[in-house]
Amino acid sequence: MEETNWNYFDSDLTELILSHLPIPSIIRSSLVCKSWQSIITSSSFNTRVLTRKRPWFFLYGQNNVFLKNNQVFAFDPESDEWIKLPVSASLLSKDLFTGSNGFCFTITPENFSFKPVLSDSWSQTSPLRFSRCNPLLGVYDVPDKRSKLPRFIVAGGASFIGNLVDLGDRLAVEIYNPNQDFWELCPPLPANFWPGNSSQWLCSALFKRKFYVFGIYSFFVSSFDLEKRFWTSVQTLRPPGTLFSYLISLHDRLILAGLCNIIGSSPSFVLWKIDEETLEFSEMEIMPQELLTCLFDSSDEDDKFASLKCVGFGNLIYVFNEEHHKHYPACVCEMSNYSGKCRWRRLPSLPLPVNKFHKIVSFCSNVYLDVFRNN
Repeated sequence: MEETNWNYFDSDLTELILSHLPIPSIIRSSLVCKSWQSIITSSSFNTRVLTRKRPWFFLYGQNNVFLKNNQVFAFDPESDEWIKLPVSASLLSKDLFTGSNGFCFTITPENFSFKPVLSDSWSQTSPLRFSRCNPLLGVYDVPDKRSKLPRFIVAGGASFIGNLVDLGDRLAVEIYNPNQDFWELCPPLPANFWPGNSSQWLCSALFKRKFYVFGIYSFFVSSFDLEKRFWTSVQTLRPPGTLFSYLISLHDRLILAGLCNIIGSSPSFVLWKIDEETLEFSEMEIMPQELLTCLFDSSDEDDKFASLKCVGFGNLIYVFNEEHHKHYPACVCEMSNYSGKCRWRRLPSLPLPVNKFHKIVSFCSNVYLDVFRNN
């Protein structure tokens, strides 16, 4: 068989073919020859890949006793495989870690730091006015030629006085302006969120220039207008029979995903579409029962569903069990951008060995090729 001479292909055609590969394969392909490397490192190729690829699902496992047992996993939906990422020294030395829409964050009493996902280069901002643990975090873009960095919004969480937690100020909201390295103090979270104001009890979603805050168990919801800087009145968003739920922002819709237990039927995991104007809900999809069953042991107790977590981005919603004994099984729902139809499937198992963690940080994010090139 004659060898293929790739030089015969037009560069545009080569770029198109390479863009269909999973991101790990693209990185390996950049080492094949100089012409491919030139294509893959171009800004036009990076833009093409970003618009084509689906976001990755990240699991950061933290062990509070032995930092060496921390592990990082990323799921690439294009190749349908988990990738065990190296645990950098910077991650081992940091705590109060979270992630949102392309960035990772750490917050300590002394500083607020961020970095792009998969990068090991941290940037530090000026201190928050109210340094806090387990806050809600959002990332959004503002048209501004002076800076390519987005804005960060930090809401809620328990604040620090020195190295101690201050229970008296839980509702502060701040927005970071990268041009001035300045934290703007905004109207605080509505008082309804005070009893359980951290990311353990609340979730957030950015949708159409609004930052939504939702009580996972309280079902309270309010949105913050990022341009006019005000909170809407608090409402209750709870479909009948819902035990707990998560509010998720996808490309073109606001989704409520949660466990529903109606008397006379088996527990089910349901997706509802939310009207952002009226907050009315309409049922979209129910997870196949066999998928829900595979997330748990048959011997689990009645509260087994309490370890169920949910994150989403783009057109993907991931549901997983954060208990160690099952090695964190997960499934995904992929929504069509055109028909709105859903396709459920189970994710492959995490690559062994999987350590025991005291905390799981999970989020979805786009992955940028320039991060690989700069590492």
